[in-house]
Amino acid sequence: MALQTATIHQLGLIDYQEAWDYQMTLFKQTVNRKLVNRDLPAEQQTQTENHFIFCEHPHTYTLGKSGDVNHLLANENLLKQIGATFYHINRGGDITYHGPGQLVGYPIFDLDNFFTDIHKYMRLMEEAIIRYLANFNLKGERWEGNTGVWLDVDKPSSRRKICAMGVHTSRWVTMHGFALNVNTILDYFGYIIPCGIENAGVTSLAKELGRTLDWEEVRVGVLREFEEVFGFEGTPHS
Repeated sequence: MALQTATIHQLGLIDYQEAWDYQMTLFKQTVNRKLVNRDLPAEQQTQTENHFIFCEHPHTYTLGKSGDVNHLLANENLLKQIGATFYHINRGGDITYHGPGQLVGYPIFDLDNFFTDIHKYMRLMEEAIIRYLANFNLKGERWEGNTGVWLDVDKPSSRRKICAMGVHTSRWVTMHGFALNVNTILDYFGYIIPCGIENAGVTSLAKELGRTLDWEEVRVGVLREFEEVFGFEGTPHS
């Protein structure tokens, strides 16, 4: 299969709802293009585009469609006090936190351009993050039965998540994605049971390395690993 391209959208620090609406616009455009193509002869069909959004969010909690709202430990008043918002959304997975200093990536890929296998898609997202962490001599790992990337999986007393993942797909088009803790304020995870898992902690690159990282340098490095793992070339959104 030919090398794919993906348009890179850099949204900066953006309200979660605004980013969700932006995602949905691109997602629907791609799905609608596929529906139109379905009724056209092959020579008249238009190639679908792939997109990759990078952003940060203000303090936000999101709950996946199969998640348990009881894993949010803060009531409405406390959410206001800590300056956080809450959204029940259509991705898989349970509850997670988004906030400043966290690298959030939303690939909106037409998997018909790559491969039609959601399990493989999730494992390759994990692989890209694992490869990136290796640049810092951090051993990112998978924990069987749980998505995302972890450290010290085989040590229950110190097992901790560094990157959360959750996706939604329709007609092999993806949305949502991953949240890598870079310089994240980890205290905010104390108001939830992250991903509904009580026997694990949460960490960040800054905590593991003992220093603050340049968010943009991390973004570029992570994108490079995704390009390598998935086989695409990123082009900036004009």
